[in-house]
Amino acid sequence: MLLYIFGGAGSGKSAFAEEQIVRSGIAGPLYVATMEPHGPEAQERIERHRALRAGKGFRTVERPRALEALPLPPRCAVLLEDLTNLFANEWFGPAREGAADRVLAGLRRLREQTALTVAVGNDLFADGMDYDADTLAYLRALAALSRETAALADGVFEVVCGIPLRCK
Repeated sequence: MLLYIFGGAGSGKSAFAEEQIVRSGIAGPLYVATMEPHGPEAQERIERHRALRAGKGFRTVERPRALEALPLPPRCAVLLEDLTNLFANEWFGPAREGAADRVLAGLRRLREQTALTVAVGNDLFADGMDYDADTLAYLRALAALSRETAALADGVFEVVCGIPLRCK
């Protein structure tokens, strides 16, 4: 089963995603961390997320790219935090061509091989800012990936101000 949970920064989406994994009762869940710690702000976010999931039984696996090659215990639970960072790492990494296909292949594999996968994504589409052509291309590709992830998912939730809204 694949759940896709998205929302804005600070919306409570990560806490809701963790709750879905913990409530499943599946022992030894994996927390697949995708953020590459570039600078002190990123490191602070990583530490905050670690503190929030302390004592919940997660084993953290760092996976900034190549989700499709992640070794998995049979029928485990996976929290993928987050789809947006994973895609950015693939898109802005050494091989942009096929970035979305690689991410989707990883999601399909997780959906097939785990008992539960919860993928978290960020809503980056409502700020009204003007961006350069390269950033706009990334945002368009991310929007397409988000739509494809929602189509693949068994359940989709948008979290707004800590309130999960079921979309699918």
